[in-house]
Amino acid sequence: MEQDNKQDSNRRVRRTVAPKHPAISPQALSDFTTTWRVLPISGLALVIGVVSAYVAVFLLRLIGLCTNLFYYGRWRTDLLSPAGHHLGYAVVLVPVLGGVIVGLMARFGSDRIRGHGIPEAIEAILLRGAKVEPKVALLKPVSAAIAIGSGGPFGAEGPIIMTGGAFGSLIAQFFHLTNAERKTLLVAGAAAGMSATFAAPFAAVLLAVELLLFEWKPRSFIPVVLASVTAEAARIHLLGAGPIFPVPAHAVVFSPLILFGCLLTGILAGGLSAALTGLVYGVEDAFAHFAKKIHWMWWPAIGGLAVGIGGLIYPRALGVGYDVIGQLLLGNATVTMILGVLLVKSIMWGVSLGSGTSGGVLAPLLMMGGALGAMEAHFLPHQGAGFWPLIAMGAMLGGTMRSPLTGVIFSFELTGDYQSILPLLIACVAAHALTVLTLKRSILTEKISRRGHHLSREYMVDPLEVLAAEDVMRSHVTVLPAQATVRELEHVLNHSENGRGQRMYPVIDDRNKLVGVITRSDLQKLRQAGENSNARLADVIAHETVVAYLDEPLRVVVNRMAATGLTRFPVIKRDPDQELAGIIGLQDLLKARELALEEEHRRERVLRLRLPPSLRSRWRNSNGDKEVELAEKQG
Repeated sequence: MEQDNKQDSNRRVRRTVAPKHPAISPQALSDFTTTWRVLPISGLALVIGVVSAYVAVFLLRLIGLCTNLFYYGRWRTDLLSPAGHHLGYAVVLVPVLGGVIVGLMARFGSDRIRGHGIPEAIEAILLRGAKVEPKVALLKPVSAAIAIGSGGPFGAEGPIIMTGGAFGSLIAQFFHLTNAERKTLLVAGAAAGMSATFAAPFAAVLLAVELLLFEWKPRSFIPVVLASVTAEAARIHLLGAGPIFPVPAHAVVFSPLILFGCLLTGILAGGLSAALTGLVYGVEDAFAHFAKKIHWMWWPAIGGLAVGIGGLIYPRALGVGYDVIGQLLLGNATVTMILGVLLVKSIMWGVSLGSGTSGGVLAPLLMMGGALGAMEAHFLPHQGAGFWPLIAMGAMLGGTMRSPLTGVIFSFELTGDYQSILPLLIACVAAHALTVLTLKRSILTEKISRRGHHLSREYMVDPLEVLAAEDVMRSHVTVLPAQATVRELEHVLNHSENGRGQRMYPVIDDRNKLVGVITRSDLQKLRQAGENSNARLADVIAHETVVAYLDEPLRVVVNRMAATGLTRFPVIKRDPDQELAGIIGLQDLLKARELALEEEHRRERVLRLRLPPSLRSRWRNSNGDKEVELAEKQG
């Protein structure tokens, strides 16, 4: 019976220790964590690229069909402007009808079709394991086509990004993939949809990196690039090659006045971006205020009324407006067009988007930015027709989307004007800087925040990657000799200063080699079992212990804690003797965060200038010691 009790106690102790986890040396770690698994994922991305290209073409044709049906009463699929209609005052009712249809689809189909698509894609990536329902993949393009075809002042890119992502997610769901791999394929589909729509594969990849992936890893970057390039190749056969807004190359003279004009353009575009973001969510708040009186299903119809009135005032503000963008970039904008876009189109877009209808934001931002640049061309130095509309267009996109590199490359790929790269970079970064400093969130992330989820879009190296276990471990700890008995340990623990707050005790032999570990609770159980009071620790502990090594990065240690469920490890040296060096626990890992915070907030002057002794004595004689001390401090 005594032997059985002893074995039972030993089993209770051993259950507190997980199986040994394989050690990872710094030499075994690489710059990236990508494995050969990226190859089959890339193969799926190629398929998704082709599918997304056909989806983009289908949506463009569907928008053209809806536009022809609503405004011209004919069955055609060519993409054209609603401005040439002959409906008269009845045009006010067309967007209302479209809003009613979209509201019904959202109410009885899926409310996830509401909005411009990109926040919904981000939400699916971050919160729903990159899973998109099949009905969303069907209803989103149809609802967007109805909203835009009935005159909604939106672009097709947001719905195409969401639809392409949805099809990427659906394809991924047919295979046995991880959440991370589904996310990669969803983003691959979104990038492919944008690439096929605008003939902008590079900008589509940058948009994925800056806005959708939330990581910079080859495991996701490679499939996204392949999907985007494949979609562009398919687009050439389906819709023709880009650019879709060709302009004459601008021979830019990089004079200080021109560079200052680019900076001013970026600042003004950032201000307009902030104003439009406030307009959209101010309208959304206004609709939410009347939520108890008017069901959200009817909000798109109310927004459609504002669109109809705006279309009556300025007909060219209806629809996608690609023709208006083209005219602005060619420098043919009239004062009526500038005012019509900046005033009428902006209000129509803000009210209808705030009402929760379905539509994209990129094309309207391009149009409003182009109109802003056309206005600036009246007082900024002339650099060729359409130069300032091009610069303001990119800055508007970069500032509103908080994606400055996307704004630069997207504007270049849309127009093919490589000479404008540097001016675009200045303007886009200026707009980005202004919106970052004045707005907490962008027009995309504000919607997610209002649903109770904060989203950070900053990338940095985790301090857990840089520091090793030896940088944060505790070296002054209580250790127990393997040959000691349980009875002898009671006196040691009661008189150990370090041991009073210690929950895990490393057990070592006479050469300081780690034998195993035992917890304070297990020791208490052994002391309460009187028959084990004379047992040696070496006989009652588990000898296979999960450990950390001195030179292991903290990220490896954290991952091991997550895999084993343990919160503290003994730290040993990486040698055959396995000599104990200390203990590391969750609390110690916070030191890495403390060091990162210190780097962010601690200010110090590293270099100090001191006067040579000869000059110091002269200064002291003429000005006194106090002035010398002040000069040294100001260095």
